Amino acid sequence: MLINKAYKFRLYPSKEQETLIAKTIGCSRFVFNRFLGQWNDTYQETGKGLTYSSCSAELTQLKKEFVWLKEVDSIALQSSLKNLADSFTRFFKKQNKAPRFKSKKNQVQSYTTKVTNSNIAIGNNKIKLPKLGLVRLVKSREVEGRILSATVRRNPSGKFFVSILVETDVQPLKKTDSSIGVDLGITDFAVLSDGRKIDNNKFTCKMEKRLKREQRKLSRRALNAKNNGMNLLDAKNYQKQKRRVARLHERVMNKRDDFLHKLSTDIIKNHDIVCIEDLNTKGMLRNHKLAK
Repeated sequence: MLINKAYKFRLYPSKEQETLIAKTIGCSRFVFNRFLGQWNDTYQETGKGLTYSSCSAELTQLKKEFVWLKEVDSIALQSSLKNLADSFTRFFKKQNKAPRFKSKKNQVQSYTTKVTNSNIAIGNNKIKLPKLGLVRLVKSREVEGRILSATVRRNPSGKFFVSILVETDVQPLKKTDSSIGVDLGITDFAVLSDGRKIDNNKFTCKMEKRLKREQRKLSRRALNAKNNGMNLLDAKNYQKQKRRVARLHERVMNKRDDFLHKLSTDIIKNHDIVCIEDLNTKGMLRNHKLAK
């Protein structure tokens, strides 16, 4: 059975590659916002949107007006347009809300590029990416399948990652002839129908004291920058502390994800049928007493 599967690896780009990644993210955001504005104007005037092909043709002319768009990966710019067109297609089908403008203040910044003429390839602890060339990465496992695209991402902590989408053939898991029920809780993370209780690790609570201390430092540095008439983007001490807080949040998130992935994998591999209660978990997350 052919499926699309993603592999995520940590990247270690050089200073020059970091600069080019930042330029590519900025250019992709510029193209997305530029055509989103045109799309909104056309929709208000005619009740219809633009098309991907018309925007793609206009992008060629746009590169003549803004020469710096030629410095980055052209496929990444086309992918940004494609994402915009897909968002509007889902919007017209009433599957999601209308796309919004992207901001450089967003927590996660990324761009996507696609495979053409073997421009994306993985070797020994390095990956070849368009315009970037060979970038060092931590190859934690082998990539199996035909590479379709790659998404380069910069986290708030300043770390870089690449997600590689491949088309691969997988085999169904063997039947176990067993079923299990899962009851989510608060004191215990979950109680299984076979009597097992899964401990609620409370990852956020364990880091709460340290997080509060670092976040107070962040607030003080923001206030100092404001009193000195500085923009927060230009305040080096504020940005340094902001990355430190982001690293703590990322550590909590990694611990939680590791716990959830291991638990869900164990349940799925050992049972054919999994029954869970119909809970409004999003609503529970809005309750500050239950969210953590």
